[in-house]
Amino acid sequence: MEVCTGHAQLLDLAQAVDRTMKEFRLETFYTEPSFHVSLAWCVGDLTGQMEECIQEMQRLIDDHEEGPFLLRLDCVELRCSTGNKTFRFPLEP
Repeated sequence: MEVCTGHAQLLDLAQAVDRTMKEFRLETFYTEPSFHVSLAWCVGDLTGQMEECIQEMQRLIDDHEEGPFLLRLDCVELRCSTGNKTFRFPLEP
């Protein structure tokens, strides 16, 4: 899902990181960054096993295409994946 609110602030942060990368003569990440949230991901192609869940999530998103909406998920852990690193944050019940 694409980030709508706060895009300018996220772009400012990405540009600050890019400036630092350039100072160390390293490549920057993206010329046109895309700020988004992945609601689900897995290693490998598990489309067959996940088909029902994928359809349900797609219906939810399709029903709210016209604007922002509240999404609540029952989760025990939050994972943030960036580059080749994944950070895990256990959630309290």
